Amino acid sequence: MIRAVPVLGTARVVFFGTVCYNLEKSVKTVVSMKRSYIKYLLSLIIFGTNGILADMISLSSYEIVFLRTLIGTVFLLLLFFIGRRKFTFHRNSRDTLFVSLSGVAMGLSWILLYEAYKRIGVSVATLLHYIGPILVITAAVLIFREKLTAAKLLGITAVMGGTVLLTLSGETGIGGDPVGYIIGISAAFMYCAMVILNTRSRRVKGLEATLIQLTSGLVTVFVFMLFLGGPSIAVKKTDILPILLLGAVNTGLGCYMYFSSFGELPVQTVAVCGYLEPLAAVIFAGIFLSETMSAGQIVGGVLIIGGAIFAELMSLRQKNKSKKAERSPCADKTVI
Repeated sequence: MIRAVPVLGTARVVFFGTVCYNLEKSVKTVVSMKRSYIKYLLSLIIFGTNGILADMISLSSYEIVFLRTLIGTVFLLLLFFIGRRKFTFHRNSRDTLFVSLSGVAMGLSWILLYEAYKRIGVSVATLLHYIGPILVITAAVLIFREKLTAAKLLGITAVMGGTVLLTLSGETGIGGDPVGYIIGISAAFMYCAMVILNTRSRRVKGLEATLIQLTSGLVTVFVFMLFLGGPSIAVKKTDILPILLLGAVNTGLGCYMYFSSFGELPVQTVAVCGYLEPLAAVIFAGIFLSETMSAGQIVGGVLIIGGAIFAELMSLRQKNKSKKAERSPCADKTVI
């Protein structure tokens, strides 16, 4: 009994030490996740001001996108080298190809989106652009043979109905430009292509992938400008500040905050909170640009965002069930 006392005391020390260590680790995890939430939400709000800054610039849509990608690329390159990171894309040529192609789609998507801003307004163009995620889900069903559940179909139907309402409820003037609506929907299709191509990359991720995308997008816009007669950008003094903000803050800093927090948050949180961006864009457009939407367009916008969130959550739920079924030892196996 006398010999057992020191052993018992040691066990208590080890026990309390383990508890303290786990508690400290849990606190650090919570603090890290809290920072990730703040960075993620801030990045979405920053992205929501893209249309406001674009409205302050007198250049054409493709010139704005060219300067945005140029400044954003330089900014992220500086962050990359300051963080003493190393490029690894040359080891994964297949993944790099897919990321580069997604950058091409991103560049085209931005050109179309910024042109839609000018034609039909920031609010409507942003909401049309956000049918992109539902197009990704639809493509997953048609191309990758994912299961089409009743819940997914309901979400897709809601988004399509919202798109029709948003398009047909436009009033005369800027809201009644049919070409603008076609351009806005085309931007959503390019967004869909960008996401699908990006998901084909397994090894090239994070900041490095963003850099490749932006560089590829920059080259795409530059080639587009060459076809139109070559780059001849005449920047006014009043354009300088919004261009710098759009490139350095909204693209460079915004992308860094977005992707550095993306992997540390629950997937469902990312899926739902991601729709803060179009909501912020609509609110900012109403406050700073005095844009108004008809009752039909408001209902259409609610259907688009609500339907997309619902469909994404149902899609994530289905994927989680599939993963659990694959891990289960009782899962059915087909014998050939």
